Amino acid sequence: MLNLLTNLMPFALIVKLDELLPVLLTTVIFVAIGLVVFAIAFIIIVKVSPFSVKKEIEEDQNIALAVIIGAIIIGVALIISSAIQGN
Repeated sequence: MLNLLTNLMPFALIVKLDELLPVLLTTVIFVAIGLVVFAIAFIIIVKVSPFSVKKEIEEDQNIALAVIIGAIIIGVALIISSAIQGN
């Protein structure tokens, strides 16, 4: 078992703490921005729909509406991720 661990050591990623803190800070900022955008998108979906989204999904079990809302959330996630990576 010890031999297996020593073979894996060259593949370990070692990052210094002073290099990690700026990356961690920007990650937290982007996560906060992403969560705010998701919340705004969901609020817009709820306000625009002419029916109760909660009632349709929970009580009536409208799977089509849940899939559409999920697709919108995935679309927003793709937009946010491409905006983050597009320096």
